Parts: sequence; C-alpha cells; structure tokens
Amino acid sequence: MSEKIEVLVDGGKASAGPPLGPALGPLGLNIGKVVSDINQKTKDFAGMKVPVKIEVDTKSKEYTITIGTPPTSSLLLQELKIEKGPGDNEAGDLISLTVEQAVKVARMKRDSLSGKELADAVKEVIGVAVSLHIKVDGKDPREVQKLISEGQYSEALGS
Repeated sequence: MSEKIEVLVDGGKASAGPPLGPALGPLGLNIGKVVSDINQKTKDFAGMKVPVKIEVDTKSKEYTITIGTPPTSSLLLQELKIEKGPGDNEAGDLISLTVEQAVKVARMKRDSLSGKELADAVKEVIGVAVSLHIKVDGKDPREVQKLISEGQYSEALGS
C-alpha cells in the first residue's frame, strides 16, 4: 500500500516543520533524510514555491520524490530578477534575456516542454519571452528563434 503526499515548498529550503513533518511523521520515515532529498532536488528553484509529490510505500518505507516545476514565465522572471514582465511599453527595450539564460530555463523545464531537442525547448522558452515583452540578446525573441533554427546559437546550445 502506498501513501501520496503533495506539498508546496520553498525551493531548497524545505524543513521538517509543517507541512512536511506532520505529513511524514506518522509514516515512520526519516524526515531529515526526506527533507534533505527534497532540498537537493529543489535547490535550482531557490526563491520560488515548488510543487513536490512524495509517494511512500508504507510497508518498505521506501519513497519517491517527484518535483514539479514553476511556470516558464516565473522561471524567466526569476532569472531576470524582476517581479513581472514590462508589458507593452518602452521599458521592454531595457529588459533582455540572454540565450544562455533561456537554455538554463529550458533545462529546468525539460520534462514538461514538448521540444525533443534542446534547441526546440529553448525556442519554446523564448516564445514565453514574447508574451512577457522581454527581448532576447537585445533582439525581438522571434528573430532569435529563427537564428536558433538557422544554427547561429549552436555554441550556447552546446551543439
């Protein structure tokens, strides 16, 4: 028989206190180890709330941790250290994501993006930059997507 626990934790800063401790305690698990495992898996999401699912085999006391990821837009804003996109105004010309930052976000979201190749995943992430009115390398994001398709960012993509 298995037990499922779903919680929202601060990336890299889960603790044995609520909501984890009270949920895990009755299951007889080493709470410190579970919390440590969660923090290791969520450290890249520091400063963000991260959905975590823990599936516990109540007989063997073995567990599996599945980490959800915040929305791509939240990851982009976190990467740029801003609270929201500039919207459709001139401030958008001042905010620019690098292709390397888009690659980082694509790697974080890899499991939930539809692109099979990293380049396709990066183009998906850059597509979100379009909706946030954020430039990429100082250019219109759609232009950068075309350049990626033409192979001009192969170094940044590690290909």
